[in-house]
Amino acid sequence: MTFKKRLHIIKHHYRDKKMAPAFNALHTFLYTPNETTHNGSHVRAADDLKRTMNTVIMALIPILLFSMFNAGYQHFSAINGFPENFSVMEHFLTWDNFWIGIIKVLPLVVVSYGVGLLIEFIFAVIKGHEVEEGYLVTGMLVPLIVPVDTPLWMLAVAVVFGVVIGKEVFGGTGMNILNPALTIRAFLFFAYPTWMSGDKVWVHDAVNLAGTPDAISGETVLGYLAQNNTADMAAKYDVADMFFGFIPGSVGETSAFLILLGGLFLIFSKIASWRIMVSAVLGSLVMGFFFNQVVEWGWIGETSKFYGLMSFEFWKHLIVGGLAFGIVYMATDPVTGAQTTRGKWIYGFLIGFISVMIRVFNPAYPEGVFLAILLMNVFAPTIDHYVIRGNVNRRMKRLKNAVIHPKDSEGKTAELQPETV
Repeated sequence: MTFKKRLHIIKHHYRDKKMAPAFNALHTFLYTPNETTHNGSHVRAADDLKRTMNTVIMALIPILLFSMFNAGYQHFSAINGFPENFSVMEHFLTWDNFWIGIIKVLPLVVVSYGVGLLIEFIFAVIKGHEVEEGYLVTGMLVPLIVPVDTPLWMLAVAVVFGVVIGKEVFGGTGMNILNPALTIRAFLFFAYPTWMSGDKVWVHDAVNLAGTPDAISGETVLGYLAQNNTADMAAKYDVADMFFGFIPGSVGETSAFLILLGGLFLIFSKIASWRIMVSAVLGSLVMGFFFNQVVEWGWIGETSKFYGLMSFEFWKHLIVGGLAFGIVYMATDPVTGAQTTRGKWIYGFLIGFISVMIRVFNPAYPEGVFLAILLMNVFAPTIDHYVIRGNVNRRMKRLKNAVIHPKDSEGKTAELQPETV
């Protein structure tokens, strides 16, 4: 007897019991549901919500693998450094680097999925409904937006908070007003700010890889800029390093190249909104260009604490920090984002605009994309409301000014001038 048949027998046995949602979730995760419709007309499609979520996960897998190599690369770079004129790829794609990623990044993924899905199963059993698929993507996003040295117990507490308070209290998947992954990130930021600051890069004990972690200074690009260390930053990282991701940062946010490929894949598969992505990029470029002009006009001097991030080339904001990752994978959340076409343009533009503004004016924590997205999550319904009301008002105005052509007794249309209406 195949595993599928055995699972179907178990599922049928527990059909009317409390654990039915758990068995249904496992069965539909592994196999296509057996239930089919028999009456009425239906739109036939091969995809469902679970498959849509799996498509997003497919776009995240390359970033996860890259982050494992980068964790080890940053570790050995901070401890030993590399000789001049060395080949990045020669020192990057190594087993030693990947092993560091396995022992540090993989546990974050396991804890994120383990705790999050456990909460989902508990709520499904209590409420007596099917296990919702929403956490499939959230569980992958969470370990990619936190520093690699985040303690596992801290991540577990944050996941419980994010799933319960950020989603379940609103009614579950599809009813939440805030992105669950960013709710978890916000909880970590406000509850444990010293772990989220980004001014240090976690590296492992070079003598004993199974020993205790050793915090060696290794600021992120934004950390250098926030402290006006532009010369040190320029000497250590070039544009290629920033674009391809050979820089320190949160686990999955460093490689703008892979994030770009993932974004194109999501657009091609029609999972994510290209309007939100494009408008967010435009918003960040406009805000960054404005700050560059402020420096160019001499309104702010080199001694100002804002100079480093204000003078940073406006287009480079997209290849450092979590801006690109947030735009592609979290601003496009179909539940918490704007729903109308014009609203998506406004929503995305403000996310990019506010993200760069927070970066510049908050040097203590030079990253603002998650705060900007959460803020716009709150205002997304308001944006849609005014977009819809604007459309209604324009239609009413056109109707009011419309020319009425009444018909005569023979059914012919009579000419009527607009001023006589």
